[in-house]
Amino acid sequence: MSTPLVALASAVALVLAALGGLSTALRRRTGLAHLVAAGALQAVLLVQLVLVVVAMAGGQRPPETATFLAYLVSVVLVPVAGVLWARSEPTRWAGTVLAVAGLVVAVMVWRLLQLWEATGG
Repeated sequence: MSTPLVALASAVALVLAALGGLSTALRRRTGLAHLVAAGALQAVLLVQLVLVVVAMAGGQRPPETATFLAYLVSVVLVPVAGVLWARSEPTRWAGTVLAVAGLVVAVMVWRLLQLWEATGG
């Protein structure tokens, strides 16, 4: 895992969270900007997923592989679930759903890095 990629994912996730929080505060529905931010976040997470799969195929493994893989799969699904939920929520609270999804991803990617770099002892 790459620390710069984790930082990029966090930054994009925080932009999504800010957009969602702003739309909630302004009592607005989500729009194209929210979808673009969620799409960018998803793209960064998919790049991270591919890099990790390549590294694991090359023999690198974190000490807690099962926990790491659970986080890895979950973090990729969170933005998708957030967008689907937000699109089905026609009120201003859709922004809150995306804000929470962004914050969850921002925390999860750092936890993934922590699990990847763990020494196991």
